[in-house]
Amino acid sequence: MSTINWTQEVENRKDALIEDTKKLLQIKSVLDEENATEDAPLGKGVKEALHFMLQIGEKDGFIAKNVGNLAGHLEFGQGEEIVGILCHVDVVPEGDGWSSDPFGAEIRDGKIYARGAIDDKGPTMTAYYAMKIIKELGLPLNKRVRMIIGTDEESDWRCVDHYFKHEEMPAMGFAPDADFPIIYAEKGISDFDIVQKADSLNEDEESQVEVISFHSGRRYNMVPDFAKAILVVQYEHTEVIQKYADFLKLHDLKGKYYIENGDLILEAEGISAHGMEPNNGKNAGLYMAEFLSTLNIDAKAQHYFQFTADSFREDSRGKKLGIAYSDDITGDLTINVGKLSYTKQEGGRLCLNLRYPVTSKMEETKEKLEVLLQKESFIIENFSDSKPHHVDENDFLIQTLKKVYEEQTGEKAELISIGGGTYARSLQSGVAFGPLFPGREDIAHQKDEYMYIEDMLKATAIYAQAIFELAK
Repeated sequence: MSTINWTQEVENRKDALIEDTKKLLQIKSVLDEENATEDAPLGKGVKEALHFMLQIGEKDGFIAKNVGNLAGHLEFGQGEEIVGILCHVDVVPEGDGWSSDPFGAEIRDGKIYARGAIDDKGPTMTAYYAMKIIKELGLPLNKRVRMIIGTDEESDWRCVDHYFKHEEMPAMGFAPDADFPIIYAEKGISDFDIVQKADSLNEDEESQVEVISFHSGRRYNMVPDFAKAILVVQYEHTEVIQKYADFLKLHDLKGKYYIENGDLILEAEGISAHGMEPNNGKNAGLYMAEFLSTLNIDAKAQHYFQFTADSFREDSRGKKLGIAYSDDITGDLTINVGKLSYTKQEGGRLCLNLRYPVTSKMEETKEKLEVLLQKESFIIENFSDSKPHHVDENDFLIQTLKKVYEEQTGEKAELISIGGGTYARSLQSGVAFGPLFPGREDIAHQKDEYMYIEDMLKATAIYAQAIFELAK
């Protein structure tokens, strides 16, 4: 069977693959809970993307199943066991500063540009075409192959939770949602809020500046690229404005300041990045917090901004909080401050995305943190935790994927670990497998996200052979 020329089979379907990828990318499948309905629990766009995949699958003769409009699957083959391919069609918000329409799926310089191009709609379609090739060639399989399509991977994984309550668990599988060669270990991921206690301070002396509100960030797992503060200044605005202008210059930041209805508005622009490595971005919220902590502000605001700046500015590793940790498998514990807010009425809140190594225990980390926060008059709310994931390198799945990757690329299939979390962790024996090739820039969650068309084609061939080898 090794006589199949997988690359040629992909080439034969190249135009259709690109066309279908473009159509999927043009659907704005961002979580929209405000406009959710019973049959579109995560919003219209997300549902539309799921339906699009199920419809083309049905048209091509796969068994298609919609599971509560939260997830679905496409299946073919026969046998007791299932090989799962875990994908998702939801995307993070597009953000600002794109060179072309984020949902335009424009092709230029051999790349397809769109939100979701690399995370995870482009890879979903490449994996789909890999299945389609095996099906169209009529290759004999001893297992069922099932593409499981999620719709809430970028937020709370409600899709996966719902799906596996109702459907069987694959024996093994991969998620085309990270890097090649093979990701065999993923950090634990915990999201939680640190909230300022309402009674933390008594208002005392008159302050010269009052912080009416401060907001930054949209998602736990994104570095905020914008922050805005509204201030009431009791004396000349020019002094604060001059100070802010100097601050922006010192930190090489873009920003704005203007007066509106007598209030002073400050804005800062940072650089967005995926929350698994906050150092790849510039957190606009933390910069703004640092600046505000230098002003003569009211005690409650001072307490919040000082704590925020002291604990998180220039430290994404938890050193200042006393929870730093590292191991040889997955590296450092990281903290991304994804959302920050303060209002005079409600006080301050920080929404954290903490990623911890496979040998570390979140229970212990949380205990340490709670002791420190107690002293600082903060509490933890909305705590969630997804345990780390690690598959033994001698596992059949890993050995098979290694063989396929090495045959197709001629390069050694090194095992890697990541701080990101993929759907692979919902399987006992699951790994993340591509589609980002070594040496390629990772632009997931950033503006002008793209995928190389040649990489799409190469990945499709690898996926096709891998699925066949796992299921034959």
